Amino acid sequence: MATIDKPVLDACCGSRMMWFDKQDERCLFADQREGAMQLDHHPSQAGRSPVNVFPDRVHDFRDMPYEDSSFHHVVFDPPHVRNLSLKSILGFRYGSLDKQTWQDDLRLGFAECFRVLKPHGTLIFKWNEVDIPLREVLALTPEKPLYGHRSGKKANTHWVAFAKHGDD
Repeated sequence: MATIDKPVLDACCGSRMMWFDKQDERCLFADQREGAMQLDHHPSQAGRSPVNVFPDRVHDFRDMPYEDSSFHHVVFDPPHVRNLSLKSILGFRYGSLDKQTWQDDLRLGFAECFRVLKPHGTLIFKWNEVDIPLREVLALTPEKPLYGHRSGKKANTHWVAFAKHGDD
């Protein structure tokens, strides 16, 4: 198991799109994939910067190599669409859930995020309902959300906050 000296974990960082500081030293950026995709091969993307997915650590969010209670704050923004090709722009940028195992994958992801979270730590879960409703996803964890917020042009993106119970 890895010992970490950073207080924050982004368990599925992708290209770090939501971060104000994409190199924030307080955060361990992790993802299961890494690489860059040039966008020039698609006419609508000509001249745009490549999509970069270069995590600090490559890991599987369903089985993370960190000690229990390692982080004060965890960000969990897993892929939210099933069966995207990772060779497509959307698939490379956001990742993809497996059509057959997505429920088990997200259930394990929630369990791992709470395992590595310190007592009284916070987890922020980000979900877009483009393919799977939020209620179906939240049913995959026994943890009770504190509050949430809908955002986006069509209010499809949800931000949900959790707090881990203390070791009482």
